[in-house]
Amino acid sequence: MQAASPRPLRADARRNRDRLLATALQAFSQEGAEVPLESIAKRAGVGIGTLYRHFPTREALAEAVYRAELDKLCDAAPELLGALPADQALRAWMDRFLGYRATKRGLADALRAVVSSGAAPYAHSLERLVEAIATLLDAGADQGVLRPEVDPVDVLTGISGAFLATDDPVRAGRVLDLLLEGLRGRG
Repeated sequence: MQAASPRPLRADARRNRDRLLATALQAFSQEGAEVPLESIAKRAGVGIGTLYRHFPTREALAEAVYRAELDKLCDAAPELLGALPADQALRAWMDRFLGYRATKRGLADALRAVVSSGAAPYAHSLERLVEAIATLLDAGADQGVLRPEVDPVDVLTGISGAFLATDDPVRAGRVLDLLLEGLRGRG
């Protein structure tokens, strides 16, 4: 017997949840993992009971923030492909990835607490990221603007390397431009 899927949230509950996630992202990034949850609730314009109804623990809130940011990044791939040629969509997605990595860095302490509580927030991250990159690469190969048969994990490694190599966004952008040129290849 399959478990019943949770009921969708009412519109007001969805808005509250979204405000809590946005506020928590900012609070964890700026103030660290130990920011008072009451402070997050107050800044989001909800009561502490509403926060706990959505996120029963600090760790649950931090994990939800991380997953929401990952989902925004990965869900951007098809949206970008709808608006731009595949090579330009990939480059725009790379910029978003750098923003995501910077956010993840800001959440580092909160995510360490999640991991130490026994949760696995990164369990599906690699799969989602590789899927998003593969979508962009496949579209680029189909359009003839990117090399075919590029391993998306290699591209993820290159993008991550640009982020790890420098805190200077201009330099990171130049490194990503070089990576994209390599992906375009020469016919």
